[in-house]
Order: sequence, then C-alpha cells, then structure tokens
Amino acid sequence: MRFGVLLLLAMASLVAACAPVPKAPAPKLKIVPDIASRCARFQRHEISADLSVLTPQDRDALRHLVKAARQIDQIYLRQVWQGNPALAQKVAALEGPQAPFVQRYFRIMAGPWDRLEHFDPFIGTTPHPAGGGLYPEDMTRQEFNAWLEAHPNDRPAFTSLTTVIRRRGHGLVAVPYSRAYAPFLKAAAHELDAAAAATQNASLKKFLKLRAKAFLDDDYYQSDLAWMDLDSPLEVVIGPYETYEDGLFGYKAAFEAFLCVAQPAESARLAGYKAQLPFLERNLPIPDRYKNLHRGTDSPIRVVDEVLTGGEARAGVQTLAFNLPNDERVREAKGSKKVLLKNMMRAKYDAILVPIAHRVLEGTEANSIAFDSYFHFTLFHELAHGLGPGRITVDGRKTEVRLELKDLYSAIEEAKADIVGVYNLYALADRGAVPLAVVEHLPWTYLAGLFRSARFGTTEAHGLAVVIEMNFLRSKGAIEVAQDGRFRPRVENFPGAIRDLAQELLMIEAQGSYAGAQRLVATYGTVSPAMQKLLDGMKDIPVDVDPVFTLKGLQ
Repeated sequence: MRFGVLLLLAMASLVAACAPVPKAPAPKLKIVPDIASRCARFQRHEISADLSVLTPQDRDALRHLVKAARQIDQIYLRQVWQGNPALAQKVAALEGPQAPFVQRYFRIMAGPWDRLEHFDPFIGTTPHPAGGGLYPEDMTRQEFNAWLEAHPNDRPAFTSLTTVIRRRGHGLVAVPYSRAYAPFLKAAAHELDAAAAATQNASLKKFLKLRAKAFLDDDYYQSDLAWMDLDSPLEVVIGPYETYEDGLFGYKAAFEAFLCVAQPAESARLAGYKAQLPFLERNLPIPDRYKNLHRGTDSPIRVVDEVLTGGEARAGVQTLAFNLPNDERVREAKGSKKVLLKNMMRAKYDAILVPIAHRVLEGTEANSIAFDSYFHFTLFHELAHGLGPGRITVDGRKTEVRLELKDLYSAIEEAKADIVGVYNLYALADRGAVPLAVVEHLPWTYLAGLFRSARFGTTEAHGLAVVIEMNFLRSKGAIEVAQDGRFRPRVENFPGAIRDLAQELLMIEAQGSYAGAQRLVATYGTVSPAMQKLLDGMKDIPVDVDPVFTLKGLQ
C-alpha cells in the first residue's frame, strides 16, 4: 500500500513537471501614447568602420574591448537610476504592438525619462531624480551641503568625480566607484587585461593595463597620462568622464566607452593646429591674469571612425567629438586630446544638418553651409574645451571652475566651447592658419547647428548652451529674423558679437561666478517664440541618429 502511494505520488510529480508552465503575464506599464513618433525622431543609421587596417592581434584586442564596453553599459544604467535594472527586465518582457518602440526608446534614453522632453517619464510616472542614481533619490542639495558643513573632512570624498553618495543610518557616506560597481568593473578590468595581452602596440598595452588597475582602485591619473600618449590604430576611451548626468552638483562622472579606428591621414592634416594653442590662449578676450598660460600644450588631434560606443556615449544624442581627459592635473601636465568622430559627423551632417538648414535659413542661404566648416567648428569646439580657466582662486580658495558653477557648469562650458571655437577660427583665418573658405561659410553653418542642438531641449547641457548663444547673438544684431520667419546671420556684426559672448562666458568661469551663470541663463536661456516656431515646424526631420554598429570584421 505504501509503495503504491509513493508510486502514485511520483507519477503525479512527473506529470506536473512535464506539464506546460503557465506563462507569466506581461508586465503592465504606463506608456505615453506617442511612443512610436518619439522613436521616429531618431533615425536608424548603420555605422561601420574599416577594420582592415588593424592587425589580427588588434582585432583580437578589440573583441575584448567590446566585452568591456558591455560592462560599461551596465554601470551607466545604474548611474542613471538605481531602479533601471529592475525596470529593464519589465521592459524586455513587454508584449504587444507598442513593445518594440518602448524597448528601443528605453535603450536610446537609458531609462524611463525622455531626455528631449525635460526628462518627463515616457514609462510610468516616477519623476526624474536630479542626481540620478549617484545620490539618494530623496536627498536635497540642502541636506548634502548641511552634511558637509557639519563634516568638513568629508568634502574631498563627497565632491569626488568617482564616488556615489549613499545613506548610512541617518547620515550620508561616499562610496568609491570601485566598490559601488565592483562586479562590472572587475569584469571590465579582466577584458582590458586580456586586450592588453593581445595587442602588440606598446602604448595601447600600457594604457589598457593602467586603466584596468584604475577600475579597481579609482585612481585614473596615470592611465589618463598614458591615454594622452596613446599611438595606436585603435583609439580607446573607457571610464568615468563627463558629469552631465549629475543634475544636482555636476560633481559625479558617468562611465562611457568609445572604441574607434584611427584615420592617420586626416589626423596629420589637422596636426598643425596644435602649434597654435599657445597663441589661442594668449588671444582670449579676458585679462591675462585669468588666462591659463601654463597649461600643457601636448594636445593631439585625432580623426577616427567609431566602431562601438557604450554607457553615456551611447545614450540620447550622439557625440560628434570629444576633448579629454577632464582632470585638470593632466591638462596642466600634458594638455588634452581632441578626437573627432568622422563617420558619426558625416551621418549627422547629411541626415540632419542639411535638411535643417533648408528649413530655417532664409531663401537660398541654406546653400552657404559647408561640411568643412562644420568639421572645423566641431574641432575648434573641442580645442576650446582645453583653453581658458580651469583651476581658479575664489575668495582665496584654490578650486576648479566645475566645482564653483555646479549644475550650470556643463551648459556654460558647452557654450564657451562653441563661442570660443568660432572666435578662434576667425583669429586663425586672419593669421592664414585656417582656410578662408571655412570662415566664409561659418556663420550659416553655425546658425543651422544652433537649431540642431536646440532640439535636444534646455534640460540638456548642449541644448541650453545654444539657446543662450542664439538669444545673446540676436541681442547684439549678429542674427536676425527675416520677414518669412526664417533666420539669417548678419555677417558684419558676427565676429564682434562672438567676441562679446566669449568674454562674458570666460569671465564667469574665471571668477567661478555661479550667480553670473544663473543671470546668463535667466536672461538668455529661454527659447524665443520665433525660434520655437521653426523648431515646431521640423518635427519630420530626425532629431538625431540612432547608430546601429555593424562590427564588421569582428565576427
């Protein structure tokens, strides 16, 4: 009898095990009704690079770097919001006609908030925390500052680029990135070490080993120095760099990755501009005592094609170029490196800037834009990031511009880079160092570019920067609105107005004036009705590209 009962129980268990498991119902999430049209603002664009220039060893190294970049994606997702990993699983499980659009937009935005719509949620109703996942969601600026008033010895760790702030009991504590993101950084470091072992390029091997070490001890100085000396067919950026994600103070750096293939012939063509950096610093329209005359000028200029991006570099609006590192110690010792992403630049010019120019510029003036002007403007924007005040003294305190301007630093610095870049192009054209055709087409190319970046929204640093630029230049008569509502540059007023705005932005940084930054934003940081009307009329033009990286040659 006992045997029979056990047999029946066993058979019942076997039947239950073999029976189909009921499928869990798809999660119910509140989704904005226009999610498909939001996705349409990002045009899928295949991005590829010629990997035939790489040795088999470097292609093997690149495979490991791709795996490391995947770890960077996971870290960044958590830096945007601590709730992102759980939400990502729910988004992946969505079904129905909206599901592909929600999944794609979640990937583009790296979370449930629309970066083009003032960070309003497109999934759910949770408000965007200003500090993202870098601070406790319920922590205020007042609480942070009060803690530092009471615990002044905590200031270096709390304002560090590479710590997150967490609650401990009733207090706050700074947790180093190497501990906060340990599983992902250990995995990424393993892949960097493997890539270093694969490559035969000595400079790349050195950088990768040092960067792997930095992932584990949070000291990025030596690896940043090694990156400045990198001379390899592979251009690799991987680590914590920009502070855009920190909307509370602009203290915390987000992780990103750029894996690129160098274009040596293009780089050589632009190398001569590096010799002009000392002149450009001396020529800034501010008193000499504010100029950074002792900053290093070993500033390589590299033109590359993207192979893959990750982390912050992959989210939202795509980067055209970058100027790194941001560590003022490295900049003072060696300067900074300017890297132009040519395949991404060409994609945006053709798919977005040209159609915008025909929509916003008066009459036939759209024909006055030129890719070479666009290319040079982008380069000189990045060069300008390495010029002007960095380490400053405020009320007898040694400090840095980014610390004093806090949440407004990114917008002011982006505006400075735009305007000082244009100012420098005119200065070098006068010296015969820049082709005259570049500046002849510059006012129209620059103006069309303002409309391109304004579509990112004023909650994004570049978007707020260009709105400030537009309104200031209009107030100086350098840009005007034609009778048909479209815009045109006033070429005779353009260089002078550019100089005036360069001076104002540089002085805000030189004096570390948060109040001055606030006044500039309050005065010029609102989109005008004339500009808004044109922005509203270009909804059929993509806001940006959504890159599809083919990774051809790595399969």
